[in-house]
Amino acid sequence: MWPLLVCAVLAVAVMLERFISINRAAANTEELTERVRELLVNGQVNDALELCQNTPGPIPALLANGIRTRDLDSDSIERSMEELALRETPLLYKRLGVLDTVITVAPLLGLLGTITGMMSTFSVISTAGQNNATAITGGIGEALIATACGLAIAIITLVGYNYLTEKVKEIIADMEIRATQLMNILVSLRNNDPAVGLGKETHREVAASRA
Repeated sequence: MWPLLVCAVLAVAVMLERFISINRAAANTEELTERVRELLVNGQVNDALELCQNTPGPIPALLANGIRTRDLDSDSIERSMEELALRETPLLYKRLGVLDTVITVAPLLGLLGTITGMMSTFSVISTAGQNNATAITGGIGEALIATACGLAIAIITLVGYNYLTEKVKEIIADMEIRATQLMNILVSLRNNDPAVGLGKETHREVAASRA
């Protein structure tokens, strides 16, 4: 039971730490992207870079990287942001492997506890005889507690692990979207596109006027 207690404490600590970190990284970045767009359109490049640098999370870091390399060609900017994304992705998955290990180990520890408990019960039977029903049933009950605890820890940890893994996948997808949006902004600025930074309706008006 002591190893199971260690697994439970470790799983809870990792889930809480990852929940806070991942949800902080998954903060709404749409407003940040729109603000960066406005600053770049207005020529306030340093302000846009400072805004991204002062905002925690992998997506602001990705936007800051794109702004810093804005003078390079499009392929070089994309490669630079891809390199940063490759460095940030393992940080999002950090310590999730601990939860995966707990999910696997906890039921096995519970089963091991049950087996050793049953061995002790049979030892009681051999010494006290089969007439001591209380000792037999009590020993079996105590042995099964280990398996129940191991399964409970694994189930709860599995739910937390799947939730955190899905959140990480959402952040990675959001990183790709924001990187593409920034590339579109930088390319449009180079082409002096009047629709950069405007809303959807204004984009439609500009497209209609061009047609």
